[in-house]
Amino acid sequence: MEETVSAADANRKFSLILRGVREGHSYVVTSHGRPVARIVPADKHESVVSGARAALLSRLERQPVVNAGRWTRDELYEDEQ
Repeated sequence: MEETVSAADANRKFSLILRGVREGHSYVVTSHGRPVARIVPADKHESVVSGARAALLSRLERQPVVNAGRWTRDELYEDEQ
């Protein structure tokens, strides 16, 4: 579960927040009521990134190869008016 904390409180209580993160807690930092950052345990973030990378590579491997031929530089930058 994520706890919301203002940027000012996060600044004042940074060591407490880090202690909470070490224990597995996550925080959403807000500025003027809007979320601007998320503080999560490092291993949690890495697992999300590696999972997203694995899903992308798996999807790319399943897609068929499309032979679109070769393009000239002029064709790539042609302006349609």
